[in-house]
Amino acid sequence: MGETGVHGSSWLGCESRPWLRVYGEVPSSLDYPELSLYQALRRTAERFPDAPAWDFFGRTATYREFLALVDRCSGGLRELGLTEGSRLLIALPTCPQALLALYAANRIGVAGAFIHPLSPAREIALYLRTSRARHVLGLDAFHPALREAVAEVPVERLLLARITDYMPFPKGLAFRITKGRALPRAPSDPSIQWWHDLMASAPEPPTPAPVAPDDAAVILFSGGTTGTPKGILLTNRNVVCQGVQAAAWGQVAPGDSILAILPLFHGFGLGVCVNAFLMGGGKVVLVPRFDAATVAQLIRRKRPSYLVGVPTLYEALAREPTLRGADLSFLKGAFCGADHLPRPVKEQFEALVAAGGSGLKLLEGYGLTETVTASMCMPLSKYREGSVGVPFPDTLAKVVAVGTTDELPPGEVGELCIHGPTVMKGYLDSPVETASTLRAHPDGRIWLHTGDLFTRDADGFFYFRERLKRMIKSSGMNVYPGQVEEVLLRHPAVAEALVIGVPDEKQVERVRALVVPRAGFAPGEALEAELVAWCRRHLILWSCPREVVFRERLPRTLIGKVDVHRLRTEQA
Repeated sequence: MGETGVHGSSWLGCESRPWLRVYGEVPSSLDYPELSLYQALRRTAERFPDAPAWDFFGRTATYREFLALVDRCSGGLRELGLTEGSRLLIALPTCPQALLALYAANRIGVAGAFIHPLSPAREIALYLRTSRARHVLGLDAFHPALREAVAEVPVERLLLARITDYMPFPKGLAFRITKGRALPRAPSDPSIQWWHDLMASAPEPPTPAPVAPDDAAVILFSGGTTGTPKGILLTNRNVVCQGVQAAAWGQVAPGDSILAILPLFHGFGLGVCVNAFLMGGGKVVLVPRFDAATVAQLIRRKRPSYLVGVPTLYEALAREPTLRGADLSFLKGAFCGADHLPRPVKEQFEALVAAGGSGLKLLEGYGLTETVTASMCMPLSKYREGSVGVPFPDTLAKVVAVGTTDELPPGEVGELCIHGPTVMKGYLDSPVETASTLRAHPDGRIWLHTGDLFTRDADGFFYFRERLKRMIKSSGMNVYPGQVEEVLLRHPAVAEALVIGVPDEKQVERVRALVVPRAGFAPGEALEAELVAWCRRHLILWSCPREVVFRERLPRTLIGKVDVHRLRTEQA
């Protein structure tokens, strides 16, 4: 496969795209190299061999060094029995081994299936069955769950890495002396292969497999609102194109750096924090675990150009006392996705960075794992209140009437559909679900039906309203929980809020608000009455909560989003 690029205009034709008027310096169409993930990394290494590729607790690797490690790892993986078309289950935090495994596997035609390293044994077994992976790469600290899972779903080899494998001295020694002693020790077992030994004894790298752009590169898992994991098959073209789009949108330049805080099992972490920067010659500062104080320290010491995260990350950073008064003038961009960004969080973070000398705005975007990650974002030079922005170059988006392919006019609520080069190949071994999500429209294109309710304005800005499955039907009227939550969060007594529908004989569903009060406000009947009255002043009657349930906290998913599925199950 050569390095000829594909121009984005071949995806779109000449439809009117009003959002192009707000692109500023970003081209309306981009050139995408017809390369695999490994080939894209090699191209970067040839262009910037001596530039730093990643930083892990102060241990760095240039692109030349990184590529050499990837090549060596590919030889080790081949010796373990991984062959073209097979799959490697990767249960690692954001660390060098995860990056090496991803690109090395791709070099030999193997797809990496990423899962959370803290997944319990039952989930790991489910992921093994779904992905049909016969090899697992995990962290020694979490070996009990891995060993329990592979006892249920046998694999050919369990490969274990240590978090200290690439830590510089004396940080690795300090970790082993302090935290390392408390971790469970993996038993001596011939079925376990250690990462350090694999890399030390790896044979000569094999000839790269003939990987095509439409071949599987990555499998990510998404449970959506159902809680049942689905394997999402992403091709080399999907991930490469998303990297090109994200780098162009953020105006990422060689030498820029990013804190890779988001995990690699999340498309946002894999696609934007890692692959987009590695394709553009940037440096990725690997952060295996989020802790506000630690991340604040990294921001001050590493001086990254970009931050990417979820709302809870920015909320924690805005409260972090060590960042107040710190020099933050080096920050060029900050992007937020994966969940609704409350206006107060945006304002508090922007005030923090403004005091530190940066004029950046926290820009909200929208994406889903079925498009790798972000497929639209707020432009760098424009802001539209309440919007998640406009589609990326070479991406079409439209709002259709639910259950149809009929596009709605601006201002009307319907399901968001997306067409473009980052749309997944499909759900793993789920042809029925794939067919219901990827649908042919009258224009002859295949569109991804996102399951999210949106509106669009006349200028092409899109507005997230609700997950289609979260919408409440009360007395025949549509209630959008996000709208109600936004109103509740403006009340000084409310720290967190989630709105759900619960069964009701008369209304079919009635609106219930789950609220975490701020310190100093006592939960009880008086506060409940006050919050209901507050909603009635700001919302139409049928959208107002009929009851408020106070909680000490709202449960979170593994990436920090409120666990809506769990709460709906509890409250049903």
